[in-house]
Amino acid sequence: MSASKVVMRIVRICLSTLLVVLIIYVLIRSGVYAYDMGYRLFTEEPVSSEENGQNVALQITEDMSARDIGKILEERNLVRDGNLFAMQLTLSAYKDKLVPGVYTLNSSMTAEEMMQVMSQTEEEKE
Repeated sequence: MSASKVVMRIVRICLSTLLVVLIIYVLIRSGVYAYDMGYRLFTEEPVSSEENGQNVALQITEDMSARDIGKILEERNLVRDGNLFAMQLTLSAYKDKLVPGVYTLNSSMTAEEMMQVMSQTEEEKE
């Protein structure tokens, strides 16, 4: 066996090992991200830990998507991640039940509590 063949074989082994390590790293990182997102999806805490929190008024219109609502909630500091709220809304029982209107939400409310408030009609509020 010539020296060049030995060197090429060593290089191939190194590259193969590097590729396997890279694939394992990507799989582990993807798994950690997926677990973290899934955990937050079902256990996200309110933005404010204070009982009173901060009241914020916002208007929901008929043409708003879950992502639009999440973005507004994030801008108004009612949720930490608007995209996460959009996923929570899409997977919840409130998916197609949000009613357009003006709502006063509080930073101490969970995402589910906000969805519950935004899904109530005027008759249910009274």
